[in-house]
Amino acid sequence: MTEYRTLKEPQIRRELFSHFIRRQEVTGCWRKKDGVWQIQDDPFIDDWSEADYEELIRCLKHTCRAGGLVRGAWIRGQLKGFVSVEAEPLGSRGQYLDLSSLHVSLDARRLGIGRALFAAAAQWAFEKGAEKLYISAHSAVESQAFYRSMGCVEAEEYNPEHVQKEPFDCQMECALPLVSIH
Repeated sequence: MTEYRTLKEPQIRRELFSHFIRRQEVTGCWRKKDGVWQIQDDPFIDDWSEADYEELIRCLKHTCRAGGLVRGAWIRGQLKGFVSVEAEPLGSRGQYLDLSSLHVSLDARRLGIGRALFAAAAQWAFEKGAEKLYISAHSAVESQAFYRSMGCVEAEEYNPEHVQKEPFDCQMECALPLVSIH
């Protein structure tokens, strides 16, 4: 059984990720060429170095301090997925909240953890007044399939900082509420 809970800043330490496997074997990526999205062969292995974990921890702690959301998924006491949403609005009208990370451990993929974390992020963003989630999403075919299955489409507005930081990411958005709120 998967347990979901919100993380606080002091809980975010390197040990939290000791059973987390980031690895993703990418074969194809979406690229925009002459205004048209197409899949291109681009095989590589995406994994995190210790420096990447340090940066991740720094970013997640900042998200907590700034009033954003960091939510995790645990199986048998081990972190197997997490999502973060920034509290600072983006966009020309402040219509977006930024889904800054969503990752599921290799050994826990295809169990619905990503969907549950995405839904929790969308619900939180909606409750904070956002019209849409903004996602600078990995361009891997599998990552794009996930986001599209969650209702994401190409962003109407691109955030320049995200584009500069990750030029191969696909800039996406998801209209809120994701599901009807009662």
